[in-house]
Amino acid sequence: MPGLRREEVAQVAGVSVDYYARLEQGRLENVSFAVLDAVATALQLSADERTHLHNLACPPLTTDHPDTDPPTLRPALQALLDAMEHIPAYIVGHHTNIPGWNRAAELLFGIDFASLPVRQRNWTHLVFLDPHVRALTVDARPALTRQLASDLRLRIGHRPGDTALNQFINEMRSASTEFEDLWTSHDVTDVAFGTYHLRHPALGSIALDYEFLPLMADPGVRALVTYTATPDSPRSPGASHTPHSGQVARNTIERTVAATESNQSDGQPVRSCPSVIGRTRCGDRRTPEGFGTPG
Repeated sequence: MPGLRREEVAQVAGVSVDYYARLEQGRLENVSFAVLDAVATALQLSADERTHLHNLACPPLTTDHPDTDPPTLRPALQALLDAMEHIPAYIVGHHTNIPGWNRAAELLFGIDFASLPVRQRNWTHLVFLDPHVRALTVDARPALTRQLASDLRLRIGHRPGDTALNQFINEMRSASTEFEDLWTSHDVTDVAFGTYHLRHPALGSIALDYEFLPLMADPGVRALVTYTATPDSPRSPGASHTPHSGQVARNTIERTVAATESNQSDGQPVRSCPSVIGRTRCGDRRTPEGFGTPG
């Protein structure tokens, strides 16, 4: 906690200074939950930070093997995505990789996910290193980028034996100065829900609520992520019959999804994100050859 010396934290937590110092340095085993909770309270940690402290002190036993290959999406999950015709959605893995998506997500983000190499089909990679997605999410930064970095730090605490996740994080730190700066802040956040403000080339400035719905049954699969237009904002007294921006965004997305087949028949495919492998872009230091991790 800023402003408290080690001795003061130990006193508030009810442990000796030597014990707290060894805890800080990771030189203790079998630390009790009561002691960890006392330290968390003394440091005024948030719920996510408290979870991270417990994971660091008592690493969880993973119930699935660390991801070394892209997860295989069950047909039922892909069918669920496809059924959500007017709701942009994708499946995200433990490395923020995207093993499944629907047409609405492709239209919203302007990405042909299938054409991307598996190692680049990753939300963190796209947000930090792809110029199209950086421009799309410019109004959501820096909250979005901080959220991604802090969520990955929490993930690594949940999955201490996941060497591929460690490799991905190290590659991101080398490839992006922005990610490196955020990573060294040591913030932790568990993503659950929120709002993204996007600057869409066709829809203009839109606000979309996202929901992060955990999927526990499939190894390598973490959650279903959905996007819906935000509820209508309050209207001015003289605009009672004017459609709200949220409704306009919703209607526009639905019209765009409905027009997909005709656009494709006219030879207008969904845009594919340009590769950033081996190039310097967007103020990032470098993108190593073979960047990223499958799965």
